[in-house]
Amino acid sequence: MKLIVGLWNPGDKYRETRHNLGFIFLDKFSQENWFSDWKYESKFTAEICSGILGGEKIMLVKPQTFMNLSWESLVKICNFYKLTADDFIVIYDDISMQFWKIRVRETGSAWWHNGVKSIIQHFKSDWTRIKVWVWEAWKYNVSDWVLSKFTADELIDIDTEIYNKISEELKKN
Repeated sequence: MKLIVGLWNPGDKYRETRHNLGFIFLDKFSQENWFSDWKYESKFTAEICSGILGGEKIMLVKPQTFMNLSWESLVKICNFYKLTADDFIVIYDDISMQFWKIRVRETGSAWWHNGVKSIIQHFKSDWTRIKVWVWEAWKYNVSDWVLSKFTADELIDIDTEIYNKISEELKKN
């Protein structure tokens, strides 16, 4: 079994913000691949859905903690199913690359991302991450920018171009 985890901050206030790109992707991915309906699992503090891709069970995970506690849900799920860092992929927003660029890494630092920092601190080994660059204008405060809503045009890009790029990367992993 593999886990695909999207990082975010919970609540309607943050729903379509740049920081929640991982969740936006997972929602479409679950629909496009005929996964089960999302269900809140209190023992994991996460919304979960699952399906089969390439003959392997895939569980999509939306932690229901704030970004800096993302590790909690992931640790609970990994402990329950006896999974390791080799069994999950984390999708999140990043501000260190060209706009809309996607980068897959198995190692690296968290730089500014508190959700990634929390996972690195609790999983001492390397794990696969898919970063999508969301910061176009360096003149903005980072927190203000990532917590702002996507524009209608950006949501269209996410729904097509970004979705396809991330899906391709997931098929490779």
